[in-house]
Amino acid sequence: MTEIRAIVTDIEGTTSSISFVRDVLFPHARKQLPAFIETHGDTPEVQHWLHEAAREAGLVEAERQEIIELLLQWSDQDRKSTALKALQGMIWKDGYAAGDYRAHVYPEVAARLRDWRADGLRLYVYSSGSVPAQQLFFRYSEAGDLTPLFAGYFDTETGPKRESESYRRIAEAVGEQPAHILFLSDIVEELDAARAAGMQTGWLLRPPLAVPSAPAHPVYRDFDAIRF
Repeated sequence: MTEIRAIVTDIEGTTSSISFVRDVLFPHARKQLPAFIETHGDTPEVQHWLHEAAREAGLVEAERQEIIELLLQWSDQDRKSTALKALQGMIWKDGYAAGDYRAHVYPEVAARLRDWRADGLRLYVYSSGSVPAQQLFFRYSEAGDLTPLFAGYFDTETGPKRESESYRRIAEAVGEQPAHILFLSDIVEELDAARAAGMQTGWLLRPPLAVPSAPAHPVYRDFDAIRF
């Protein structure tokens, strides 16, 4: 294996359970979204993302209620919309601050991240959730505030996670050749795109998921299994 100098990790299914995001965060944001937009819809940041949602949907003019209904529909579809993700992140901020929940991380993740950082590796996050939502996730994790461990965050404003150009942009942003970057994810199509950009890859298949007989990427059952 070529020397690893930086690690870029996904969140859902990789550092953290899919169920926390889908069963806790998404329902909370969906429930709060209409009232949040009604009470915050005149702020510049929220207005920006409402306009972006309308633009993404191809709407030249739209009433606020129409945009709310569109966002609820996208939420039900788990659409990877940058505007939706940004608004969800704003709603989650209030929930974290109120102590309504703490972000789940798998038991070994925090210790392994600290070890990697202590070894001089630079750590980054690349998730479909907005950068502010990622920062909230790791600031309010069950393992404490993990944000000091990360050198940077990337979301879909960098590009779609299943397109190789997104990973080339990340490599350029972190200032490393792709071959010196390890990308960790539970989604094989994301790993395919990262490998096409020249990155090394690690496929997190946590139990009870089965390991294919001929996996397309190096498979790890947890972060403790990752060795350089």
